[in-house]
Amino acid sequence: MGFKVVIPARYGSSRLPGKPLLEIAGKPMFAHVYARALESDAEEVVVATDDARIEAAARAIGADVVMTSPDHPSGTDRLQEVAKKKGWADDTIIVNVQGDEPLIPPAVINQVAANLAASQDAGIATLAEPLADAAQLFNPNIVKLVRDVRGNALYFSRAPMPWARDVFAKDKSLLPASSLYLRHLGIYAYRVAFLHAYVGWPPAEIEQLEALEQLRALYNGVKIHVDVAAVELPPGVDTAEDLERVRALLAV
Repeated sequence: MGFKVVIPARYGSSRLPGKPLLEIAGKPMFAHVYARALESDAEEVVVATDDARIEAAARAIGADVVMTSPDHPSGTDRLQEVAKKKGWADDTIIVNVQGDEPLIPPAVINQVAANLAASQDAGIATLAEPLADAAQLFNPNIVKLVRDVRGNALYFSRAPMPWARDVFAKDKSLLPASSLYLRHLGIYAYRVAFLHAYVGWPPAEIEQLEALEQLRALYNGVKIHVDVAAVELPPGVDTAEDLERVRALLAV
């Protein structure tokens, strides 16, 4: 099974400007992501950026780079532009690996691509992990999901779900012992045909309310296959504290 990896790398970041270029163990952050992607089974790895500084740094390490519009409203739109410029066929599978995931295990890249290849009726595949405690369930920054019997997503939300009516009526600090409680992990595999359809759809109201772009796909009837990650996915870099944590882990 062949698949591509696209690494979106934008210069703009409200908390960490120039984030993809921030140095970690002597290399820019995105270069660590690129190296991890090369360790996967991907047949092609592409860096997608709208910034000449990132383009230059990517070319300096021998990466394939596609320059994309700075006006894309979402990362999904950026991937569609890459697929169009590359001329990839509609049945091509693309894994979106964020440029701020320098510790991403190649195994999860392979897993999400294989899951989509095995799910012929799905347009997207993604991963999840079990929720650790009730605090995560009630944290709006952690996205929850529920699945059907075939592993396809029924819904994603920042709200607690599923709602354990009887348990939470007594104590909201206890997380029921159930495999139903999952947090979404932000790695996706897409079919190119889905990407071409997605960019033609207007934002869905549920997508705007929750600020979750994957809800546009569900709203338009696209199946999203969700599996539990086979290995732990370390946190990405969102803050200065995250950056220092990763620097310490990768220090030689």
